[in-house]
Amino acid sequence: MKIAYFDCFAGAAGDMIAASMLDAGLDFEFLKTQISTLGLDGLKLEIEETHRAGLRALHFNPVIAEQHHHRRLNDIIEIINRSSIGEKPKNTAISIFRRLADAEAAVHGKSPQDIHFHEVGAIDSIVDIVSASVGFDALKIDKVCCSTLSVGGGFVEAAHGRLPVPAPATAELLKNVPTAGGPIEKELLTPTGAAILTAVVERFGSLPEMKIESVGYGAGTLDSPQFPNVLRLFIGQTADLSSANADSICVLETNVDDVAGEIIAAVMDSILEQGALDVYLAPITMKHNRPASKLSVICEIADFSKFENIIFRAGLTFGIRRQTMLRTKLEREFVKVDTQFGQISIKIGKLQGLIVNAKPEFSDCLAASQKHKVSVKQVIEAAMRAYNK
Repeated sequence: MKIAYFDCFAGAAGDMIAASMLDAGLDFEFLKTQISTLGLDGLKLEIEETHRAGLRALHFNPVIAEQHHHRRLNDIIEIINRSSIGEKPKNTAISIFRRLADAEAAVHGKSPQDIHFHEVGAIDSIVDIVSASVGFDALKIDKVCCSTLSVGGGFVEAAHGRLPVPAPATAELLKNVPTAGGPIEKELLTPTGAAILTAVVERFGSLPEMKIESVGYGAGTLDSPQFPNVLRLFIGQTADLSSANADSICVLETNVDDVAGEIIAAVMDSILEQGALDVYLAPITMKHNRPASKLSVICEIADFSKFENIIFRAGLTFGIRRQTMLRTKLEREFVKVDTQFGQISIKIGKLQGLIVNAKPEFSDCLAASQKHKVSVKQVIEAAMRAYNK
């Protein structure tokens, strides 16, 4: 699996994303040909090698004759659809602009179709978004991952006046995404950059285990000798191509020694209802030889604060340990089989396309056993017989 990982220690902007792709191997002449099919008059694409605080990087610069042309969502979709960039890049670019329209509409209390995009509707942002969409396809990226997004700080001048960083539309796009202020008091994450990344990134967190094939650096417009304003892009393959799929998850742990078992059980039920991947309890011995329990929660990285709040609000503990862990998992799919007790789902696990595990879903088997007044074991055996046929 080919992975792209964006290291956003200095935030991200549309031109930085495109530049990092070009530096990592996207062919510039191919990109120019694709962008030319948008039919934007007076457009010229330029790249130059530059430096940001001593780091070499590429700067991507769409030179445009037309400035400050305000467009609505349907205008932009029409421009993209009439181009020849390919269906997959078209769908990606349109989905990014729809995210922008939804964010702007939420901020201004309007319908997405009524939004005038101002900065993000200008030609250079159309070029940035389409260039990124073309890049993901041309570089044959299977999965996009990203670090925590640095947003900067302070204020930024926009079409609607002086706005706090992150700008309101950017903040709207960042819901449920790991973010951090700083490291300087400037706008580091633009709405265009936020829209692109939040539309395509499947996992936010640390650099995944991978065999790095290329590294690209995209330069931002800010040039400070103390701060490398660049976006770093790693492209490579999953570290072990013979293994199953790999990703990263968050593990929360806390020791509980003075809470009734009924309360812990209720909290565990709530955690599962809220979408945790798993939750479990293990007996432990704490200081002074006190018997206790260790509560563990496995969840998506972006969701950890939700489950921490559940645990804290229930009064289970004064502190929670949190760590990000790599996880290897089989490819999974579900099939249904017909038995004398009704349809039962079978979970199938595959390694390199080969089935290595299959088991009936216990909840289906339990429901069928209760309905037909037979043992769960009978339903499980019937489901496996049907599956093996």
